[in-house]
Amino acid sequence: MLDSVLIWVDKNRRRWLEDLQQWLAIPSVSTQQSHDADVAAAAEWAMFNLRGIGLTTELIPTARHPCVFATTPEGLCPPHAPHVLFYGHYDVQPAQIEDGWHTPPFKPTIKNGDLIARGASDDKGQVHAHLTALLAWREIASELPVRLTVLLEGEEEIGSLNLRTVIEQRISQLKSAQALIISDCNQFAPGVPAITCGLRGLMYYQIDVQGPVSDLHSGLFGGAVANPANALVEMLSRLHDGQGRVTVPGFYDDVASVDEALRQQWKELPFTDDQFAREAGITTPFGEAGYTTLERKWIRPTLDINGLWSGYQGPGAKTVLPARAGAKLSMRLVPNQDPQKIAAAFEAFVQQITPLGVTVNLTALGASPAALTPTDSPVMQAAAEALKIGFGQNPVYIREGGSIPVVGWFKEMLGVDAVMLGFGLPDDRIHGPNEKLNLECYYAGIRTAAALYDVLGHKLCGK
Repeated sequence: MLDSVLIWVDKNRRRWLEDLQQWLAIPSVSTQQSHDADVAAAAEWAMFNLRGIGLTTELIPTARHPCVFATTPEGLCPPHAPHVLFYGHYDVQPAQIEDGWHTPPFKPTIKNGDLIARGASDDKGQVHAHLTALLAWREIASELPVRLTVLLEGEEEIGSLNLRTVIEQRISQLKSAQALIISDCNQFAPGVPAITCGLRGLMYYQIDVQGPVSDLHSGLFGGAVANPANALVEMLSRLHDGQGRVTVPGFYDDVASVDEALRQQWKELPFTDDQFAREAGITTPFGEAGYTTLERKWIRPTLDINGLWSGYQGPGAKTVLPARAGAKLSMRLVPNQDPQKIAAAFEAFVQQITPLGVTVNLTALGASPAALTPTDSPVMQAAAEALKIGFGQNPVYIREGGSIPVVGWFKEMLGVDAVMLGFGLPDDRIHGPNEKLNLECYYAGIRTAAALYDVLGHKLCGK
């Protein structure tokens, strides 16, 4: 039956593309209240599409944007079909033509084999590949190969503010899921499909340094009053040593080791430091001594300054000794590192290195654990088989330097590991101007999704 479904997928490419373009034309920007109606419209579009597959759909309201929840009704899948949970998001980042777009961001445009639009790769295009594959199954086979739950949120781009609450509300319907599928990531490179088996976690802080009650004249008070800007720079400079290692005591104590065979596989990937430097717009990579660039991105923890502010920053000169200084800091964590343990160590170290004459306030702004999925599980094997069918190449197992908090939440609350297989490319410019999705990757993604649910139906049946 899968062969017939794949033929149907290929015969209807134009139809699928036109359908996706309709969804991309809805400016579902979750962070801007002026687009609240558009976010709601994108949710309704998804509901309509899911009902067309035959799923029972529901719109779950939250304090901000709704979640779309869809389930397989009785009779639409085999009696003992495994339960598969698919997660994605339908909200997008802000986009305006003035940001540097060559075409209107919400007028999907095809150029040189790419579909250019906000949300094309992150995440509407990848979600749509799955929905299209399911529709193809329904039209050819009249039923789906798995019992499916689809959960689409409208707040991923603003931190998934209410998703945990939704999961808690629906945990009785979700806890039987045997697999979690997420397509909100990339292939490794063109022609190199990949399964993301690990994500770094995150611990985020704001540090505020207070000196005098108000700004002071730097001539009258400089040298006699502690300068919070100087104090902040001194503190930040002590967070790393000369080898690029974080100096917070205990920071590396629980870092998990990585299998040498996997590290060797990564060395054979089509990747060079020169290529990376060109793409990043730098002269040479930099990081912790003793590790490759990919290892620094994927398996080593980091501490980075994300923002700095203090004093006068207008035109000309103003001889001021600022009263306050501040910074934003992010720590990317790896498997086995506990965000709360790292937070406690970081806070203690900051208090230890705070200079005399200033006070420091630390505000934790977010935390999520790292995620790691075993590569030898039946679900991962099914994903590998599906990618081989969809893309014609065996996938590689990679990790991702970023964080997807929902992966950790699903693991914590449901006990299910996420299988992350992406159809985009590293140069899709997500969150930036001229975001794109290569059309051949999109069609291969539909084929992959169609195969995935079929293989999962066979591998997990009866488990």
